[in-house]
Amino acid sequence: MNVATDELESAIKALIVDALQLEDIRPEDIDADAPLFGEGLGLDSIDALELGVALKKHFGLTLATNDPAIKDHFRSVSSLARLITSQQKA
Repeated sequence: MNVATDELESAIKALIVDALQLEDIRPEDIDADAPLFGEGLGLDSIDALELGVALKKHFGLTLATNDPAIKDHFRSVSSLARLITSQQKA
């Protein structure tokens, strides 16, 4: 993993904490490879919508709700980082 990826993952973690107002969690407490939903961070579908809006605003991310891979993109911080990186290169 390179510095740019580390910085991007840190930015995503901070965005998750800020956008979802997670009072008991600090960005550094979030494991980049841990699931964001269910047993991992425990986010729900409302959190997914709010996070999607925050990602669009902050990173200019384009999300298609009918994309069958959308759940895979939102699986973890590292998968979101890969999505953002791929869209920034396009």
